[in-house]
Amino acid sequence: MKCAFCGNADTQVIDSRVSEDGSSIRRRRRCPVCEKRFTTFETADVRMPQVVKTAGHRSEFDIEKVRTSFLRALHKRPVPTALVDEAIDRICHKLLQLGEREVSSREIGEMVMNELARLDKVAYVRFASVYRSFQDVSEFSDAIKEIQKSSH
Repeated sequence: MKCAFCGNADTQVIDSRVSEDGSSIRRRRRCPVCEKRFTTFETADVRMPQVVKTAGHRSEFDIEKVRTSFLRALHKRPVPTALVDEAIDRICHKLLQLGEREVSSREIGEMVMNELARLDKVAYVRFASVYRSFQDVSEFSDAIKEIQKSSH
């Protein structure tokens, strides 16, 4: 680590401590050239993958878009907000576990559908109808049969 004062390329760590929440390490450093002391913090750099849209362009993962999808599908449905938050957390956790730099919007949509199937069957069918662009009643019927099979 470079010295914050003189730019010397080599500094000594004289003390290290883990933060109270365990998410970072505080290091006290000393420069052997100018003898000044300074503090650095080390944290994990965890990034959500880029989202590859159907048309091929890429965008940053936006948790608010996922939340909006849930809220639209669950509009006027008796599902507590805490359960929605847990479902969104599970999706984020799965995306991080993939360890990929990019993930398709289709994969995220499937994750949302899986979570909605667990939370509320009506919301699942609502989301599926838009997500899969249902064209006629038979597609609604197929989705309902699909959800009924998975709940048995």
